[in-house]
Amino acid sequence: MTKTDIARRVYDNAWKLDPIVRSLLDTDFYKLLMLQMIWKLYPDVEATFSLINRSKTVKLTEEIDEQELREQLDYVRDVRFTKKEMIWLAGNSFYGRKQIFSPEFLAWLADFRLPDYELTRRNGQYELTFPGRWTHTTMWEIPALAIINELRSRSTMKEMGPFALDVLYARAKAKMWSKVERLREQPKLRISDFGTRRRHSFLWQRWCVEALKEGIGPSFSGTSNVLLAMDTDLEALGTNAHELPMVAAALADSDAELAAAPYAVLQDWNRLYGGNLLIVLPDAFGTAAFLRNAPDWVADWTGFRPDSAPPIEGGEKIIAWWKSRGRDPREKLLIFSDGLDVDTIIETYRHFEGRVRMSFGWGTNLTNDFVGCAPKTVRGLDPISIVCKVSDANGRPAVKLSDNPQKATGDPAAVERYLRFFGTEDFVEQAVRV
Repeated sequence: MTKTDIARRVYDNAWKLDPIVRSLLDTDFYKLLMLQMIWKLYPDVEATFSLINRSKTVKLTEEIDEQELREQLDYVRDVRFTKKEMIWLAGNSFYGRKQIFSPEFLAWLADFRLPDYELTRRNGQYELTFPGRWTHTTMWEIPALAIINELRSRSTMKEMGPFALDVLYARAKAKMWSKVERLREQPKLRISDFGTRRRHSFLWQRWCVEALKEGIGPSFSGTSNVLLAMDTDLEALGTNAHELPMVAAALADSDAELAAAPYAVLQDWNRLYGGNLLIVLPDAFGTAAFLRNAPDWVADWTGFRPDSAPPIEGGEKIIAWWKSRGRDPREKLLIFSDGLDVDTIIETYRHFEGRVRMSFGWGTNLTNDFVGCAPKTVRGLDPISIVCKVSDANGRPAVKLSDNPQKATGDPAAVERYLRFFGTEDFVEQAVRV
Protein backbone atom coordinates (compact mmCIF):
# COMPACT_ATOMS: atom_id res chain seq x y z
CA MET A 1 0.00 0.00 0.00
CA THR A 2 1.33 3.44 -0.93
CA LYS A 3 1.83 5.57 2.15
CA THR A 4 0.40 9.08 2.22
CA ASP A 5 2.80 11.88 3.12
CA ILE A 6 0.43 13.52 5.61
CA ALA A 7 2.55 16.61 6.17
CA ARG A 8 2.90 17.31 2.44
CA ARG A 9 -0.81 16.68 1.91
CA VAL A 10 -1.68 19.21 4.62
CA TYR A 11 0.68 21.86 3.23
CA ASP A 12 -0.16 21.35 -0.44
CA ASN A 13 -3.89 21.43 0.10
CA ALA A 14 -5.04 23.22 -3.05
CA TRP A 15 -8.64 22.02 -3.13
CA LYS A 16 -11.45 24.53 -3.27
CA LEU A 17 -12.96 22.19 -0.70
CA ASP A 18 -11.02 19.30 0.77
CA PRO A 19 -13.84 17.13 2.17
CA ILE A 20 -13.28 15.74 5.63
CA VAL A 21 -15.98 13.06 5.37
CA ARG A 22 -16.05 11.52 1.88
CA SER A 23 -18.07 8.38 2.62
CA LEU A 24 -21.08 7.54 4.77
CA LEU A 25 -19.12 4.45 5.82
CA ASP A 26 -16.69 6.81 7.55
CA THR A 27 -18.61 6.24 10.77
CA ASP A 28 -18.61 3.89 13.74
CA PHE A 29 -20.02 0.42 13.16
CA TYR A 30 -22.45 0.67 16.05
CA LYS A 31 -24.24 3.49 14.22
CA LEU A 32 -25.20 1.11 11.40
CA LEU A 33 -26.22 -1.66 13.80
CA MET A 34 -28.36 0.74 15.83
CA LEU A 35 -29.74 2.31 12.66
CA GLN A 36 -31.14 -1.01 11.51
CA MET A 37 -32.87 -1.43 14.89
CA ILE A 38 -34.22 2.14 14.81
CA TRP A 39 -35.43 1.68 11.22
CA LYS A 40 -37.18 -1.55 12.16
CA LEU A 41 -38.69 -0.65 15.56
CA TYR A 42 -38.80 3.15 15.81
CA PRO A 43 -39.35 4.43 12.26
CA ASP A 44 -41.59 7.35 13.27
CA VAL A 45 -39.70 8.67 16.30
CA GLU A 46 -38.34 12.21 16.04
CA ALA A 47 -34.96 12.72 17.72
CA THR A 48 -32.76 15.80 17.86
CA PHE A 49 -28.98 15.48 18.26
CA SER A 50 -26.97 18.39 19.68
CA LEU A 51 -23.28 19.21 19.73
CA ILE A 52 -21.86 19.69 23.24
CA ASN A 53 -18.36 21.05 23.87
CA ARG A 54 -17.45 20.02 27.40
CA SER A 55 -14.10 21.83 27.13
CA LYS A 56 -15.67 25.19 27.93
CA THR A 57 -12.43 27.16 27.83
CA VAL A 58 -12.04 26.32 24.13
CA LYS A 59 -14.12 28.76 22.08
CA LEU A 60 -14.88 26.91 18.87
CA THR A 61 -16.12 30.02 17.06
CA GLU A 62 -12.64 31.51 17.47
CA GLU A 63 -10.89 28.42 16.10
CA ILE A 64 -13.22 27.28 13.29
CA ASP A 65 -14.48 29.46 10.47
CA GLU A 66 -18.26 29.25 10.18
CA GLN A 67 -18.28 29.23 6.39
CA GLU A 68 -15.79 26.36 6.29
CA LEU A 69 -17.91 24.45 8.79
CA ARG A 70 -21.04 24.96 6.72
CA GLU A 71 -19.25 23.86 3.54
CA GLN A 72 -18.13 20.61 5.17
CA LEU A 73 -21.59 19.89 6.61
CA ASP A 74 -23.24 20.67 3.28
CA TYR A 75 -20.80 18.44 1.42
CA VAL A 76 -21.51 15.35 3.50
CA ARG A 77 -25.27 15.90 3.05
CA ASP A 78 -24.74 15.14 -0.64
CA VAL A 79 -22.73 11.96 -0.03
CA ARG A 80 -24.43 8.62 -0.71
CA PHE A 81 -23.46 5.01 -0.12
CA THR A 82 -21.67 3.71 -3.20
CA LYS A 83 -22.45 0.47 -5.00
CA LYS A 84 -19.14 -0.99 -3.76
CA GLU A 85 -20.01 -0.09 -0.16
CA MET A 86 -23.48 -1.60 -0.39
CA ILE A 87 -22.09 -4.85 -1.84
CA TRP A 88 -19.55 -5.03 0.99
CA LEU A 89 -22.22 -4.45 3.68
CA ALA A 90 -24.42 -7.13 2.12
CA GLY A 91 -21.74 -9.75 1.59
CA ASN A 92 -19.27 -9.32 4.45
CA SER A 93 -19.30 -11.28 7.71
CA PHE A 94 -19.64 -9.30 10.94
CA TYR A 95 -19.10 -10.94 14.30
CA GLY A 96 -19.11 -14.30 12.54
CA ARG A 97 -22.49 -13.70 10.93
CA LYS A 98 -23.34 -13.40 7.26
CA GLN A 99 -26.05 -10.98 6.16
CA ILE A 100 -26.34 -9.18 9.48
CA PHE A 101 -28.15 -6.43 7.58
CA SER A 102 -31.47 -7.42 6.02
CA PRO A 103 -32.02 -6.90 2.28
CA GLU A 104 -34.96 -4.59 3.05
CA PHE A 105 -32.82 -2.40 5.30
CA LEU A 106 -30.01 -2.26 2.74
CA ALA A 107 -32.48 -1.27 0.01
CA TRP A 108 -33.63 1.62 2.20
CA LEU A 109 -30.04 2.51 3.08
CA ALA A 110 -29.03 2.75 -0.58
CA ASP A 111 -31.05 5.96 -0.88
CA PHE A 112 -30.04 7.36 2.50
CA ARG A 113 -29.21 11.05 2.79
CA LEU A 114 -28.31 13.04 5.89
CA PRO A 115 -30.99 15.59 6.84
CA ASP A 116 -30.51 19.32 7.25
CA TYR A 117 -28.89 20.94 10.28
CA GLU A 118 -29.25 24.13 12.30
CA LEU A 119 -26.17 26.21 13.14
CA THR A 120 -25.91 29.33 15.30
CA ARG A 121 -23.33 30.95 17.60
CA ARG A 122 -23.60 31.55 21.32
CA ASN A 123 -20.99 32.57 23.89
CA GLY A 124 -18.05 31.51 21.72
CA GLN A 125 -19.54 28.11 20.89
CA TYR A 126 -21.37 26.71 17.89
CA GLU A 127 -24.89 25.53 18.62
CA LEU A 128 -25.16 22.73 16.07
CA THR A 129 -28.33 20.65 16.11
CA PHE A 130 -29.82 17.96 13.90
CA PRO A 131 -33.63 17.73 14.20
CA GLY A 132 -35.73 15.17 12.37
CA ARG A 133 -36.52 11.47 12.19
CA TRP A 134 -34.32 9.36 14.43
CA THR A 135 -33.65 7.09 11.45
CA HIS A 136 -31.74 9.97 9.88
CA THR A 137 -30.47 12.26 12.63
CA THR A 138 -28.62 9.42 14.38
CA MET A 139 -26.20 9.25 11.45
CA TRP A 140 -25.04 12.85 11.97
CA GLU A 141 -23.24 12.12 15.25
CA ILE A 142 -19.96 10.74 13.94
CA PRO A 143 -19.42 12.92 10.83
CA ALA A 144 -20.32 16.07 12.79
CA LEU A 145 -17.70 15.30 15.44
CA ALA A 146 -15.09 14.29 12.87
CA ILE A 147 -15.67 17.54 10.94
CA ILE A 148 -15.40 19.76 14.03
CA ASN A 149 -12.21 18.08 15.22
CA GLU A 150 -10.45 18.08 11.85
CA LEU A 151 -11.41 21.69 11.07
CA ARG A 152 -9.89 22.63 14.41
CA SER A 153 -6.66 20.77 13.52
CA ARG A 154 -6.55 22.36 10.06
CA SER A 155 -7.05 25.84 11.47
CA THR A 156 -4.13 25.37 13.84
CA MET A 157 -1.81 24.09 11.11
CA LYS A 158 -2.62 26.69 8.45
CA GLU A 159 0.31 28.89 9.40
CA MET A 160 2.84 26.06 9.67
CA GLY A 161 5.35 25.58 6.86
CA PRO A 162 6.21 22.23 5.24
CA PHE A 163 9.23 21.55 7.45
CA ALA A 164 7.37 22.42 10.65
CA LEU A 165 4.56 20.11 9.58
CA ASP A 166 7.01 17.37 8.71
CA VAL A 167 8.55 17.62 12.18
CA LEU A 168 5.11 17.70 13.80
CA TYR A 169 4.06 14.44 12.18
CA ALA A 170 7.46 12.85 12.71
CA ARG A 171 7.16 13.52 16.43
CA ALA A 172 3.57 12.27 16.52
CA LYS A 173 4.55 9.09 14.68
CA ALA A 174 7.45 8.47 17.06
CA LYS A 175 5.16 9.04 20.03
CA MET A 176 2.59 6.65 18.62
CA TRP A 177 5.17 3.99 17.84
CA SER A 178 6.56 4.15 21.37
CA LYS A 179 3.07 3.27 22.58
CA VAL A 180 2.94 0.37 20.12
CA GLU A 181 6.23 -0.97 21.47
CA ARG A 182 4.90 -0.88 25.04
CA LEU A 183 1.70 -2.66 24.06
CA ARG A 184 3.71 -5.29 22.21
CA GLU A 185 5.18 -6.34 25.58
CA GLN A 186 1.72 -7.66 26.53
CA PRO A 187 1.03 -10.17 23.72
CA LYS A 188 -2.31 -11.32 25.14
CA LEU A 189 -3.78 -7.83 25.09
CA ARG A 190 -6.66 -7.16 22.70
CA ILE A 191 -6.81 -3.60 21.36
CA SER A 192 -9.25 -2.04 18.91
CA ASP A 193 -9.48 1.41 17.35
CA PHE A 194 -12.38 3.50 18.70
CA GLY A 195 -10.92 6.84 17.61
CA THR A 196 -13.17 8.14 14.82
CA ARG A 197 -15.22 10.69 16.76
CA ARG A 198 -12.37 12.86 18.03
CA ARG A 199 -9.58 12.09 15.60
CA HIS A 200 -7.01 14.61 14.44
CA SER A 201 -7.89 13.74 10.83
CA PHE A 202 -9.01 10.82 8.71
CA LEU A 203 -5.52 10.38 7.26
CA TRP A 204 -4.01 10.30 10.72
CA GLN A 205 -6.54 7.76 11.96
CA ARG A 206 -5.71 5.55 8.98
CA TRP A 207 -1.99 5.84 9.76
CA CYS A 208 -2.61 4.87 13.40
CA VAL A 209 -4.75 1.89 12.37
CA GLU A 210 -2.10 0.65 9.94
CA ALA A 211 0.60 1.15 12.59
CA LEU A 212 -1.34 -0.98 15.07
CA LYS A 213 -2.02 -3.61 12.44
CA GLU A 214 1.71 -3.95 11.74
CA GLY A 215 2.97 -3.22 15.23
CA ILE A 216 0.91 -5.50 17.48
CA GLY A 217 -0.35 -7.98 14.89
CA PRO A 218 -2.94 -10.43 16.25
CA SER A 219 -3.40 -8.30 19.38
CA PHE A 220 -5.12 -5.71 17.17
CA SER A 221 -8.77 -6.79 17.01
CA GLY A 222 -10.01 -4.28 14.45
CA THR A 223 -11.57 -0.84 14.13
CA SER A 224 -14.93 0.75 14.82
CA ASN A 225 -14.53 2.79 11.62
CA VAL A 226 -16.47 0.95 8.91
CA LEU A 227 -14.66 2.55 5.97
CA LEU A 228 -11.23 1.71 7.40
CA ALA A 229 -12.38 -1.83 8.16
CA MET A 230 -13.41 -2.27 4.53
CA ASP A 231 -10.27 -0.66 3.09
CA THR A 232 -7.75 -2.41 5.36
CA ASP A 233 -9.42 -5.83 5.64
CA LEU A 234 -10.03 -5.52 9.38
CA GLU A 235 -12.96 -6.50 11.58
CA ALA A 236 -15.59 -3.77 11.97
CA LEU A 237 -16.31 -3.59 15.71
CA GLY A 238 -19.08 -2.06 17.79
CA THR A 239 -22.43 -2.91 19.33
CA ASN A 240 -24.74 -0.25 20.82
CA ALA A 241 -24.55 3.17 22.47
CA HIS A 242 -26.28 5.36 25.05
CA GLU A 243 -28.82 6.80 22.64
CA LEU A 244 -30.95 3.64 22.74
CA PRO A 245 -31.82 3.78 26.47
CA MET A 246 -31.85 7.59 26.35
CA VAL A 247 -34.59 7.65 23.72
CA ALA A 248 -36.49 4.74 25.27
CA ALA A 249 -36.48 6.56 28.62
CA ALA A 250 -37.59 9.83 27.04
CA LEU A 251 -40.57 8.05 25.44
CA ALA A 252 -41.64 6.42 28.72
CA ASP A 253 -45.16 7.38 29.85
CA SER A 254 -44.84 6.21 33.46
CA ASP A 255 -42.28 5.56 36.17
CA ALA A 256 -42.62 1.84 35.51
CA GLU A 257 -41.78 2.33 31.82
CA LEU A 258 -38.88 4.60 32.74
CA ALA A 259 -37.44 1.97 35.10
CA ALA A 260 -37.85 -0.73 32.44
CA ALA A 261 -36.42 1.31 29.53
CA PRO A 262 -32.72 0.28 29.85
CA TYR A 263 -33.69 -3.41 29.76
CA ALA A 264 -36.43 -3.15 27.13
CA VAL A 265 -33.97 -1.90 24.51
CA LEU A 266 -31.62 -4.77 25.37
CA GLN A 267 -34.43 -7.26 24.77
CA ASP A 268 -35.10 -5.63 21.41
CA TRP A 269 -31.39 -5.80 20.61
CA ASN A 270 -31.21 -9.48 21.55
CA ARG A 271 -34.18 -10.32 19.33
CA LEU A 272 -32.56 -8.53 16.39
CA TYR A 273 -28.92 -9.62 16.79
CA GLY A 274 -28.11 -11.96 19.68
CA GLY A 275 -24.92 -14.05 19.61
CA ASN A 276 -21.62 -12.19 19.76
CA LEU A 277 -23.30 -8.78 19.83
CA LEU A 278 -24.64 -9.15 23.38
CA ILE A 279 -22.59 -6.46 25.10
CA VAL A 280 -24.23 -4.33 27.81
CA LEU A 281 -23.54 -0.61 28.13
CA PRO A 282 -24.79 -0.09 31.70
CA ASP A 283 -24.06 3.50 32.65
CA ALA A 284 -26.62 5.63 30.79
CA PHE A 285 -28.36 6.30 34.11
CA GLY A 286 -25.65 4.96 36.41
CA THR A 287 -24.14 1.48 36.55
CA ALA A 288 -25.22 0.88 40.16
CA ALA A 289 -28.87 1.54 39.33
CA PHE A 290 -28.64 -0.67 36.25
CA LEU A 291 -27.12 -3.61 38.15
CA ARG A 292 -29.46 -3.21 41.13
CA ASN A 293 -32.57 -3.64 38.99
CA ALA A 294 -31.26 -5.84 36.16
CA PRO A 295 -33.24 -8.98 35.30
CA ASP A 296 -31.32 -12.23 35.68
CA TRP A 297 -31.13 -12.78 31.90
CA VAL A 298 -28.75 -9.79 31.62
CA ALA A 299 -26.12 -11.89 33.41
CA ASP A 300 -26.21 -14.36 30.51
CA TRP A 301 -25.03 -11.75 28.01
CA THR A 302 -21.46 -11.99 26.71
CA GLY A 303 -20.11 -8.98 28.56
CA PHE A 304 -20.24 -5.35 29.63
CA ARG A 305 -18.66 -2.13 28.40
CA PRO A 306 -18.07 0.07 31.48
CA ASP A 307 -17.79 3.46 29.83
CA SER A 308 -17.61 6.23 32.43
CA ALA A 309 -16.53 4.71 35.73
CA PRO A 310 -12.80 4.40 36.49
CA PRO A 311 -11.91 1.14 34.68
CA ILE A 312 -10.66 -0.88 37.64
CA GLU A 313 -13.42 0.22 40.01
CA GLY A 314 -16.08 -0.23 37.34
CA GLY A 315 -14.77 -3.64 36.33
CA GLU A 316 -14.67 -4.86 39.92
CA LYS A 317 -18.32 -3.90 40.46
CA ILE A 318 -19.42 -5.81 37.38
CA ILE A 319 -17.36 -8.89 38.33
CA ALA A 320 -18.91 -8.82 41.82
CA TRP A 321 -22.37 -8.59 40.22
CA TRP A 322 -21.70 -11.55 37.94
CA LYS A 323 -20.60 -13.60 40.94
CA SER A 324 -23.73 -12.57 42.87
CA ARG A 325 -25.78 -13.94 39.97
CA GLY A 326 -23.87 -17.23 39.96
CA ARG A 327 -21.90 -16.56 36.75
CA ASP A 328 -18.19 -17.23 36.28
CA PRO A 329 -16.46 -13.93 35.33
CA ARG A 330 -13.69 -15.88 33.56
CA GLU A 331 -16.26 -16.74 30.89
CA LYS A 332 -17.33 -13.11 30.51
CA LEU A 333 -15.91 -10.12 28.65
CA LEU A 334 -15.19 -6.57 29.81
CA ILE A 335 -14.62 -3.93 27.10
CA PHE A 336 -12.93 -0.82 28.46
CA SER A 337 -13.21 2.33 26.35
CA ASP A 338 -13.24 5.55 28.39
CA GLY A 339 -10.30 7.94 27.98
CA LEU A 340 -7.76 5.14 27.68
CA ASP A 341 -4.07 5.47 27.01
CA VAL A 342 -1.19 3.02 27.29
CA ASP A 343 -0.67 3.39 31.05
CA THR A 344 -4.37 2.86 31.79
CA ILE A 345 -4.63 -0.05 29.36
CA ILE A 346 -1.64 -1.91 30.80
CA GLU A 347 -2.58 -1.19 34.44
CA THR A 348 -6.15 -2.40 33.89
CA TYR A 349 -5.03 -5.46 31.95
CA ARG A 350 -2.59 -6.53 34.65
CA HIS A 351 -5.17 -5.96 37.37
CA PHE A 352 -7.79 -8.24 35.79
CA GLU A 353 -5.54 -10.75 34.01
CA GLY A 354 -6.79 -14.29 34.53
CA ARG A 355 -10.04 -13.14 36.17
CA VAL A 356 -12.05 -12.04 33.12
CA ARG A 357 -11.68 -11.73 29.37
CA MET A 358 -10.81 -8.21 28.29
CA SER A 359 -10.70 -5.93 25.28
CA PHE A 360 -9.73 -2.27 25.06
CA GLY A 361 -11.36 0.26 22.74
CA TRP A 362 -8.69 2.92 22.29
CA GLY A 363 -10.10 6.27 21.23
CA THR A 364 -8.96 9.88 21.42
CA ASN A 365 -5.52 9.18 22.86
CA LEU A 366 -4.86 6.90 19.90
CA THR A 367 -6.03 9.10 17.03
CA ASN A 368 -5.54 12.60 18.45
CA ASP A 369 -2.49 12.67 20.71
CA PHE A 370 -0.28 15.52 19.49
CA VAL A 371 0.51 16.77 22.99
CA GLY A 372 4.16 17.86 23.05
CA CYS A 373 4.62 17.36 19.30
CA ALA A 374 3.98 20.91 18.08
CA PRO A 375 6.19 23.99 18.62
CA LYS A 376 5.38 25.81 21.85
CA THR A 377 3.92 28.72 19.89
CA VAL A 378 1.29 26.48 18.28
CA ARG A 379 -2.00 26.09 20.14
CA GLY A 380 -5.10 24.09 19.31
CA LEU A 381 -3.78 20.58 18.66
CA ASP A 382 -4.60 19.23 22.11
CA PRO A 383 -7.81 17.15 22.00
CA ILE A 384 -11.00 18.49 23.53
CA SER A 385 -13.98 16.72 25.06
CA ILE A 386 -16.78 17.13 22.55
CA VAL A 387 -19.84 14.95 22.03
CA CYS A 388 -23.00 14.88 19.92
CA LYS A 389 -25.87 13.46 21.97
CA VAL A 390 -29.58 12.98 21.47
CA SER A 391 -31.23 15.90 23.28
CA ASP A 392 -34.93 15.18 22.76
CA ALA A 393 -37.20 12.45 21.45
CA ASN A 394 -40.71 13.27 20.23
CA GLY A 395 -40.33 16.63 21.95
CA ARG A 396 -39.39 15.14 25.33
CA PRO A 397 -35.97 15.80 26.88
CA ALA A 398 -33.42 12.98 26.60
CA VAL A 399 -30.95 12.52 29.45
CA LYS A 400 -27.68 10.75 30.04
CA LEU A 401 -26.32 10.60 33.59
CA SER A 402 -23.29 8.26 33.37
CA ASP A 403 -21.14 7.30 36.38
CA ASN A 404 -19.32 10.62 36.22
CA PRO A 405 -21.55 13.66 36.94
CA GLN A 406 -19.29 15.75 34.70
CA LYS A 407 -20.56 13.74 31.72
CA ALA A 408 -24.28 14.23 32.36
CA THR A 409 -26.19 15.70 29.42
CA GLY A 410 -29.73 16.96 29.00
CA ASP A 411 -32.15 19.62 30.14
CA PRO A 412 -31.18 20.53 33.76
CA ALA A 413 -34.68 19.94 35.13
CA ALA A 414 -34.86 16.56 33.41
CA VAL A 415 -31.39 15.64 34.70
CA GLU A 416 -32.51 16.42 38.25
CA ARG A 417 -35.59 14.25 37.79
CA TYR A 418 -33.48 11.32 36.55
CA LEU A 419 -31.04 11.75 39.43
CA ARG A 420 -33.91 11.50 41.92
CA PHE A 421 -35.36 8.51 40.12
CA PHE A 422 -32.24 6.43 39.49
CA GLY A 423 -30.09 7.70 42.36
CA THR A 424 -26.41 8.67 42.49
CA GLU A 425 -24.90 5.54 44.03
CA ASP A 426 -21.22 5.03 43.17
CA PHE A 427 -21.01 8.19 41.06
CA VAL A 428 -17.39 9.37 40.86
CA GLU A 429 -16.73 12.95 39.81
CA GLN A 430 -13.72 13.14 37.51
CA ALA A 431 -12.35 15.82 35.21
CA VAL A 432 -13.34 15.08 31.62
CA ARG A 433 -10.35 15.56 29.34
CA VAL A 434 -11.34 13.61 26.22
